[in-house]
Amino acid sequence: MSQQELSIAPTEHERTGLIYQRCRWCNTASFRRMLCPVCASSDLTAERSDGEGVVVQSSVVNRYTGTARNESLVRFPEGFVFRVRVVGAPPHLVWVGARVRPVDGADRESESGEFVFELCEAATSVDWY
Repeated sequence: MSQQELSIAPTEHERTGLIYQRCRWCNTASFRRMLCPVCASSDLTAERSDGEGVVVQSSVVNRYTGTARNESLVRFPEGFVFRVRVVGAPPHLVWVGARVRPVDGADRESESGEFVFELCEAATSVDWY
């Protein structure tokens, strides 16, 4: 084996980051698109995000299953927004403004095609009477 073959293992950043596209014409960032959402160019280049973002909309849903789960729209610092599933906290305790990151050690994309994220800060429970 050569020295180059030994260094192929992905780094922590590569395991937890997301690959997104940036338009070469207008510099708009997008995620999972065939065309730029602004100028409709197909000249997109792949870039890597660290995967941390901020929740801009949070919903509790239970369609197709008997259990409630959280679906949130997350804005990433690179400029794109994407829908993800937030786990590791009760669905109703995911708030707008919460920082989230991809789940470590698990397949980030579930069987249903959702990306799975977790809260960066621990959610606190408030007892309701």
